[in-house]
This record gives sequence, C-alpha cells and structure tokens, in this order.
Amino acid sequence: MTQKQHPIGTGFTAASTADDVLAGIDLSGTNVVVTGGHQGLGLAATRALSKAGASVTVAARNPERAAAALAGIERAEAGQLDLLDPASIDAFAARYLDSGRPLHILLNNAGIQGGPLVRDDRGYESHFATNHLGHFQLTNGLLPALRAAHGARVVNLTSGAHRISDIRWDDPNFTTGDYDGHLAYAQSKTANILFAVELDRRWAHDGIRGYAVHPGIIVTTNLGPWRPEGAAPTLGFPVDALRAMGMLDESGRPVIDPDNEKKTPQQGASTSVFAATSPLLDGIGGVYLKDNDISPLDEDPKPFDMAGGEFPSTDVVAHALDPESARRLWKLSEELLKV
Repeated sequence: MTQKQHPIGTGFTAASTADDVLAGIDLSGTNVVVTGGHQGLGLAATRALSKAGASVTVAARNPERAAAALAGIERAEAGQLDLLDPASIDAFAARYLDSGRPLHILLNNAGIQGGPLVRDDRGYESHFATNHLGHFQLTNGLLPALRAAHGARVVNLTSGAHRISDIRWDDPNFTTGDYDGHLAYAQSKTANILFAVELDRRWAHDGIRGYAVHPGIIVTTNLGPWRPEGAAPTLGFPVDALRAMGMLDESGRPVIDPDNEKKTPQQGASTSVFAATSPLLDGIGGVYLKDNDISPLDEDPKPFDMAGGEFPSTDVVAHALDPESARRLWKLSEELLKV
C-alpha cells in the first residue's frame, strides 16, 4: 500500500484554488454529492464543481438553510441528511437511487471537531459516528449509483490530525476513561483514511476509486454544532489559542499562509476537487493527498500536539494506510451499523 504513497508532481501548489485545478476540465453530465456542501470548504467545492458544469446535490441537516446558501449556483440542489441518524442516511440514499441518476463523485466533506462528549441514540461517540460511520453508511447506500457511473470517485475529507491516534480498537466510542475531543477527532480522521484504502481495494474493479484528503487549516470553516449561534468558527480551540498558533491576527482575522497550512476555503477545497476530478490520478487510488498532490509517507513521525499548536507535519503516517487495519475497520463498521 505505502509504495503508492508518494508525490507525482502535479504542478499545483498549496496556494492553488479549486478553480485552478479544474481549469480545462469539463464536468458537464457529471453528478456529484457533497455532504455539507453549503458552507466552508464544502461550499467552495460546490461552487467550483458547478462552475465546471457538474450537477451537485448538497446533503445537509437543514436543507432549507442549505438551499439559501446555494442560491445563484447553477445545477445545485439540497437534500436532507443527518449523519448521526441512520434512518436519515438511508432515506437520502433511497431518494438518490430512485432518481435513476448515476453518481460520478461522492465528496464526504461534512464533519465535526472538538467539543464535549456527545453520543447519538445508539450510544456512539459523535466524532466517530458523524465523521466515519455516517459516511460509511452513506457511501455503501449509494454504491449502486456509483457503479452505474462506470467510473466514480469517493473522496473522504480527513486531516493531518490523524497522526495523533490510530483506531482505539478496544474502545472506539470512549465508554471508559477520560474523554478527549481532540483525540476523538483524530481517531475519526484516521478512520476516514482507512475507509478510503479499503474502499479502493474492494471497489476498484467496479471503476470506483477512493481518496482521503487533508485540506489544510481553514479557520473560517464550521466544523460542528458546538459553537454558539452567531459565534465565529474556532476549529474547536479558544480564540486565544488560535492567536497563539498564529492562525488569527490580533484583530481576529484569519492568517492566510498556504505554504504553512493556513488557507482560504477556495485553497482548502482545491485538493478535494483535485482528488475528485483530476486525470492525473487515473489508475491511482487508496491514497492520502495534501496540497494538490499525493502526500509522501512520513516514516519517522514526530509528536503532533494540536492543543499546543505544534504541527510538525501533516504528511500521512503508516497506521492510517495499513491494509489489515483498513479491513478490520470495515468489518467493525459493519458490526456497529448492524449491516
């Protein structure tokens, strides 16, 4: 697996935008589903994909609010989806399949980060349930439409924070011991990568390829329901901590420095869009991307301390690519979802 994990020299950079990587690509007739595609990174991806000719279905907890955010974007519609509600996921997938449309691109973009311990109605920890299990159920539910595309891509949004934690195999739902929201987030981001690895192994023969994407750090992204209504997004960190990390200036404005991970939504969405559409990835799948290229494997990872603001690297580490772990997670996910 890891032999595929090396840059291929795409010509794009950390500063490239979603429009940059789509230049010259015609997506007319392409059907796309973007979870959380009405805000932040998702909205930037939706705009760029629509501009290139794609028809985009945005999956959102509140479709009315999503529809308002999508006003003026051609070929974009909103559908109801709550990733913490299995019945809502099944209903979304059923509606899409009933439409008879093939699905060429599934961008599993929505996610949450940080905050106190929250459990869904099944007792599952919310990061693992939302960021991984919800998208796992959705992707499997949409499999017939992905197969019908005769060439499809599934893109999972992950994070360099995957380096903090492997899957907590004995207790993925934090049923014992102290709870750490950042650790829970990191576990879910490792799961996003392992899911892409195993998806690609299982479905590549059907023309369905899987990718995991680290978008960079986008302070203006809304990553969850933990913020008070109207409060500025903070990625799960106090504003003072973001200032200390150099992510906000003294006036509270985001610092943009793409070479050091700090990006605009348009720059952050570029790698998702690149993974979803670029012909440079034809024949390649099951890899982790950042800065519009395949990431190198970090064979000597240093400690990654999110709370302390130390980000030595966001390159992928081996535990997130391990094929046996990827198979094990798939089986665990099926067991938890009672498939």
